[in-house]
Amino acid sequence: MGHAVARRLILLLVFLPCFLLPLSGAHAFPASALEAEAVAARHHRLRIALNATAVHVGKALEALSGAAVAPASAVMTTPFSAGSSSSSPLAAAARDDCAELLEDSLDLLAGAGEPSAAHDDAVTWLSAALTNHDTCADSLNEAGIPHGADAAPHLAAARAMVRDCLTMYAEAASAAMATSNKDGLAGVPVRNGGGKSKKQRKRGRRRRRSLFPRWLSARDRRLLLVPAAPLVESADMVVAKDGTGTHRTISDAVKAAPERSGRRTVIHVKAGRYDENVKVGRKKTNLVFVGDGKGVTVVSAGRSVADNFTTFHTATFAASGSGFMMRDMTVENWAGPERHQAVALRVSADRAAVYRCSIIGYQDTLYAHSNRHFYRDCDVYGTVDFVFGNAAAVLQRCNLWSRSPLPGQKNTVTAQNRRDPGQSTGLVIHACRVVPSPPPPSTAPAVAAPLAPTYLGRPWKLYSRVVVMMSYIGGHVPPEGWLAWNATFALDTLYYGEYMNYGPGAGVAGRVAWPGHRVINDSAEAERFTVARFISGASWLPATGVSFLSGLSL
Repeated sequence: MGHAVARRLILLLVFLPCFLLPLSGAHAFPASALEAEAVAARHHRLRIALNATAVHVGKALEALSGAAVAPASAVMTTPFSAGSSSSSPLAAAARDDCAELLEDSLDLLAGAGEPSAAHDDAVTWLSAALTNHDTCADSLNEAGIPHGADAAPHLAAARAMVRDCLTMYAEAASAAMATSNKDGLAGVPVRNGGGKSKKQRKRGRRRRRSLFPRWLSARDRRLLLVPAAPLVESADMVVAKDGTGTHRTISDAVKAAPERSGRRTVIHVKAGRYDENVKVGRKKTNLVFVGDGKGVTVVSAGRSVADNFTTFHTATFAASGSGFMMRDMTVENWAGPERHQAVALRVSADRAAVYRCSIIGYQDTLYAHSNRHFYRDCDVYGTVDFVFGNAAAVLQRCNLWSRSPLPGQKNTVTAQNRRDPGQSTGLVIHACRVVPSPPPPSTAPAVAAPLAPTYLGRPWKLYSRVVVMMSYIGGHVPPEGWLAWNATFALDTLYYGEYMNYGPGAGVAGRVAWPGHRVINDSAEAERFTVARFISGASWLPATGVSFLSGLSL
């Protein structure tokens, strides 16, 4: 009982700054006398929301806590229900997902509540917290957990409270930016957007001259731009299967890495095939994995939903620690198309950069789960929904290779699952190549180019957002370009944009006539989805050393 009370008090302290930040006085959101009245009214609503959030998240975590300490492979009595579906290994795995995701959300909410948190950071973290709740629900659905189970009401209520926090914060931040003529979330369309001011266009031209997003420091830029040799020589840890390094497995190196470190820890993974599932937890921050090249350093595993794993935990390599970086490696899931969802790389880390890597799988290959990501000069192989998730992610100068699916299946490059219009999330494909696959450079069996058509994407959730711009689209993409998820679902709420693409599949005359599909003709609108604007890249990418284009220019 004392533990539960302490947990709730901690939750209260975590959530309080999140709700009070938009109300924290003139230094955060300067307001006139009239605006102060509105702030006071909002304050009352937020206090009510705060209390409800703390109570429901606390109860949800308490309901999950018994399962969180047990192995997912165990069959046990659960706090959800006594039915057989909720006492299966898959149900245990789903509970593990929820416990991990809710704990991650507490960190995100604490960060958003810091007085020094920038508005784009806070909205990113609140968006990710909401995504975590949705992923928990997805895992429970995969496991067949009944909606009326004991923890479900608290999970649903906690999600609603996080959503309210995001909505109120976004509204307050947008109002402040409008008053101060600052550029931010308000400049990114929920669906079909408007124009941009002359001042904003001028700012965009200045940003295009930069080669990196702001969030990559000069040191981090060097980490990705310099040849691998200097990084290898100065690595903090070396992974080698033959015992010539500090560790024989990548997982052992991750365990030995410092927690919540503010400095980069470089892990050199020597040439070889590493048959393991790697997990970089949220406490393992600023880890940099450097391989010896695509197809030379290979991390390989074969988990799938057919093996009683949730999609979230099928990943061969999963990274949640902020500042995650990877370069010159291959990550593959060899489960095959007949085993359905099988993730190769899942990234939930904020300010993550993946450079010159191959990511190989079939269905659900690259899970850009949450927060802000940048992928550059990568090769991604897959069939159904092979780039999916709810991160704010930009793929730049990547090759998106369509492989042969199961008979009767249709390939889809993306399945973006933005569920709330306040989330600052979406998938941007910039200066990439969407092409049929040759045999991939992996140990998986080589396959021929796909016989099925390949669509640019389909809407997994109601406010799905994908933009394909300045990219080559091969002839395997049919004239309609996009595929419905289920009849008319999300067709008027999604945002699917295309801008200045080329190639035999890039023609827009025969594209779907959905209200949410947009042929972008204005560069000002397209600029909203650049590295600098969409993922605040100019503030963090320079530090990684990854080569990138901040604006539209190639």
